[in-house]
Amino acid sequence: MTELWLPDADATDALGARLAMTRPAQAVLHLHGDLGAGKSTIARALLRALGVQGAIRSPTYTLVERYPLADGEAWHLDLYRIADPGELEFLGLDSADVRLWLVEWPERGVGALSRPDLTVELSMRGPGRIARLHAGSPVGVAWVGRVSVGHEVAGDS
Repeated sequence: MTELWLPDADATDALGARLAMTRPAQAVLHLHGDLGAGKSTIARALLRALGVQGAIRSPTYTLVERYPLADGEAWHLDLYRIADPGELEFLGLDSADVRLWLVEWPERGVGALSRPDLTVELSMRGPGRIARLHAGSPVGVAWVGRVSVGHEVAGDS
């Protein structure tokens, strides 16, 4: 696990951009944290850094937002309103064109989602945030390594 200190909104945006710059060709990213912890902020910054133009909407009500990338699509899911993982069956989440899955509140879709390559846990601490990066696959291990290079690490374990 790698722990990063994000002292302000700019640092949170920078982490999203860094995740974009270092992302693997195909990846699943799970975003955990309380309401207001920065999950959508990270997703928005990541998508913007990947060249997504126009509005980047939070999928809180739509559940899924799709964004074109140079090499396929990114799908941003917000499962906060999902009561049962079985509900995901009706969303058609098996597209071969998806290169990046960004999933907020993934714990609500346990058993119906792909295993994450990387999990980012966000929590508030004083005026900033702590981001804990957990690799869930060999792809994720490499991704965490690329994200961490040259960044201030609050703690490493």
